[in-house]
Amino acid sequence: MAYSVKITDRLEDGGASVRHTVFIEEQGFEEEIDRIDMTTAHHLQVLDGDRVIAAGRVFPEDDDCWHIGRVAVLSAYRGKGIGRLIMQHLEAHARERGAAQTILSAQCQAVDFYKKCGYTQKGDVYYEESCPHILMVKKL
Repeated sequence: MAYSVKITDRLEDGGASVRHTVFIEEQGFEEEIDRIDMTTAHHLQVLDGDRVIAAGRVFPEDDDCWHIGRVAVLSAYRGKGIGRLIMQHLEAHARERGAAQTILSAQCQAVDFYKKCGYTQKGDVYYEESCPHILMVKKL
């Protein structure tokens, strides 16, 4: 099945809803929307027809490094290559804007996925809302 991808300068309702479902309802995070969402982030949505089924964001850390985050796929669509599709589009978006590398804060349970996307771990495990994370980096 072919999915469509849309990237905008603002967080739209569909993307916010997917992120809420995955991060708040499924994973128990309390903080989901932040200042970056409203100021510097570029927001990606994956659509199945008119339905938003996945989301992610990317924003500049500095001139040549962009940060990917909030990658979320609705449970019924996991295991279908959508996460990789999100990463490819966010990386391309950053590269088109001058990024030489991307970084992300990976939940430790998702490290293998990001390794398959070409990321390497950097530094030690740290916690965000009691969830272990690790910094990962990829040269573009």
